[in-house]
Amino acid sequence: MEEPRWGTIAGLLGEAAERFGGSEFLRLGGESLGFAETRARSARLARALAARGVRPGERVAIMMENVAGWPLSWFGIMLAGAITVPVNVRYREADLAHVLRDSGAVLAITSDAHLEPVRGVAAGVATLREVVTFAELEATAPGGGPAYTGHQPGDVVNFQYTSGTTGFPKACMLSHDYWLRTAWYTAAACRLGPGDVVMMAQAFSYMDPQWTALMCLMAGVPHVTLPRFSASGFWDSAREHGATVTYVLGTMPLLMSKQPPRPADRDHRMRLVLCSGIAPELHAHFEQRWGVPWRELYGSTESGLDLLVHPDDAATVGTGSMGTPPPGKQVRIAGEDGRTLPDGEAGEILVRGRPMMAGYWNHPEATARVFRDGWYHTGDLGFRDARGHVHHAGRLKDMVRRGGENISCAEVESVLNGHPAVLAAALVPIPDDLFGELPKAFVQLRPGHEPDAGTAAGILAHAARRLARFKVPAYLEFVTEFPMTPSARIRKRELLAPGRDQRAGAYAAADLPADGEPRKAEI
Repeated sequence: MEEPRWGTIAGLLGEAAERFGGSEFLRLGGESLGFAETRARSARLARALAARGVRPGERVAIMMENVAGWPLSWFGIMLAGAITVPVNVRYREADLAHVLRDSGAVLAITSDAHLEPVRGVAAGVATLREVVTFAELEATAPGGGPAYTGHQPGDVVNFQYTSGTTGFPKACMLSHDYWLRTAWYTAAACRLGPGDVVMMAQAFSYMDPQWTALMCLMAGVPHVTLPRFSASGFWDSAREHGATVTYVLGTMPLLMSKQPPRPADRDHRMRLVLCSGIAPELHAHFEQRWGVPWRELYGSTESGLDLLVHPDDAATVGTGSMGTPPPGKQVRIAGEDGRTLPDGEAGEILVRGRPMMAGYWNHPEATARVFRDGWYHTGDLGFRDARGHVHHAGRLKDMVRRGGENISCAEVESVLNGHPAVLAAALVPIPDDLFGELPKAFVQLRPGHEPDAGTAAGILAHAARRLARFKVPAYLEFVTEFPMTPSARIRKRELLAPGRDQRAGAYAAADLPADGEPRKAEI
């Protein structure tokens, strides 16, 4: 397979504008933009940023819904030589402030709906000079030539925040080369070309709509971004937009499969569904119900595309295979001593090659830790079968995977520990049929506070005001003390006794009645 012929996203965007002109590229938020229009408006935004003092290498945050302003801002920031900091619109005070402070963002682009919350947090961020709406920014764009022409393949394009393996969310520094290789190898495997329409239902602040948009730039085909994911409306949207390729993950497949069967289930143009984490026992059912191949992708924010199953490889259906590495990547399974394990034995999945992040921003120790001995340590467990395909077998990370969302345990614990009643807190994942995992908090109270429903309600409300909703613990249990290691760390594994129902005796956030006091979960 050939390597991508573009060195930078700026080069790709310019070539696509020349080749495909007025053909439709972006369809979202009620707008339809051609390739040339996207390039022209992005260039104007780049000049507007430069006029406001944004310099190459500085960070600019984007906090908007799935509207045309999001990808236009992304391209505009890139054309200005600056770095995008995507911000989830579900973030609240604590997680928003962490991303803005940690990134050193100098400007934030948002929408009217989020203007006041962002400005409220911005007051405490020393580097942030201005918060502006997309409409205001575009309206002030000056004329003239390019804002910046010095783009290089290794230049960082995004500070993409991820929960990683430990601690607070860290910014993965992702370059032009990273994005182009991730998009190129996936587009080539999908044989993306004339007649295709790629449809996405994830937020543009996530990686997925970003690399799929680049795929469409390469192939000259439309990229459709839905306002949000709807299990009941997904296939209706696919029919409406004539979608042929999509990528889903997390709880999306299961939620779709729980919808009542309909005569129109196979009435669509979809020819390929890419998915991360296909349930092996449901794989054949997905294909039979919707009449389209489902193929696995595996990767991470840190490393981009690591494994994929070829669209023609029907033998993997139901096996749990995540496929083999794309060109430029090597994947092996290592034991605790770092040695490669024989086929069939489970160990940590290690990756090296390109694409790969340039490291974690401002975290050299964490970068060195995950890139030990020249390999990226994913924190995921897996094994290799006789065909050379890799299968997932668990996780080593101190995090919760709630559907398609990664939750840093340390980040949530920090917020919980900020409540005046909490002496110590520990967040752990518990199994869930729908979401895969849910976050459960174990809390040790300070003297003078009762381990009752009122206290639980107050702690959960405290978390809800400061964190995105998906990060708030789904269950809370009080403990009188924690099992500790000799180095004074909580032994989290001992909190999850085998065979115990972790919901029993815990306060369930979903059961909050009108009086604000949660009831203990009933089993």
